[in-house]
Amino acid sequence: MQQMLNRRTFGAGLAALATLSGLRARAQVALPKEVRIGFQKGSAILVLAKKQQVIEARLKALGVASVKWIEFQFGPPLLEALGAGAVDLGSVGDTPPIFAQAGGANLVYAAASPSSHSAVLVPRNSPIHSLADLRGKKVAFGRGSSAHNVTVRALALAGLKFDDIVPTYLSPADATAAFNGGNIDAWVVWDPYYAIAVERYGARVIADTSDKRLTSSSYYIASRSFATQYPAALSAALEEIGKTTVWAGHHRAELAALAAEATGIDVKSWTTAFARAEFSLGPVTESHIAQQQQLADTFQALGIIPRKIQVKDIVWRAPAL
Repeated sequence: MQQMLNRRTFGAGLAALATLSGLRARAQVALPKEVRIGFQKGSAILVLAKKQQVIEARLKALGVASVKWIEFQFGPPLLEALGAGAVDLGSVGDTPPIFAQAGGANLVYAAASPSSHSAVLVPRNSPIHSLADLRGKKVAFGRGSSAHNVTVRALALAGLKFDDIVPTYLSPADATAAFNGGNIDAWVVWDPYYAIAVERYGARVIADTSDKRLTSSSYYIASRSFATQYPAALSAALEEIGKTTVWAGHHRAELAALAAEATGIDVKSWTTAFARAEFSLGPVTESHIAQQQQLADTFQALGIIPRKIQVKDIVWRAPAL
């Protein structure tokens, strides 16, 4: 059964993000004229927050004139925009921030939430029945996506190395066509594409993130300059996202309907995805940092990223305001 935070638990979990009521009375608090939020249609919590206008209402009360929503198709381009200062805040899986930090992007981890479930999938009639059977096979996933990490970790569980497979870097849309066309042997992907592949295309699961050894987190990432200059606005936005997350956990059917409307993906697939999702948001903990550092070290050792990084160097803490 999925664990959901009630409002009391959530309030305690976000204590480090700072409650900012009454900031309008403090003239010294710096506030931007506009906050720019990057989102993907599949990021249901941000789609919900956008629809409900909760961030707009909160920031307007503080003195921020507007919120601009900028859509991205994939996590890595969103982080490129964050690093370039074209976006102030967005959410991605665990792997894009590793690539971004290795590339010198000017961003910070601002908050953490559980990742969507992911799976290693094969066609229904595939001779592949275990992770060990992936040796020498074409395995598709998005380069720099959370599925990249799941792939590496799943291979390690089977005693395989990354170069034991033929990695095939594809977006979910391209991987769907390749999977159904028989052009790849396996596909590693997150919900709702995981749900779609099983329900619509008869994909078979050989491993998924219900195995705690494969689980990870997703992150809200902010531009470092935005987080440094406007901590009050960032904290307020995160607090509203947290409240929206709590609401979503208690209203999964409504969330599935909204996500279906936003993406064109059927309600059934979203319902399946949200039924196994965990809805919570909180500060980036030492456990998150250790998990991300292990991922970064693994990728550096494999030559996937070019240099060693220290994840703790880009973790933002809300100042006492």
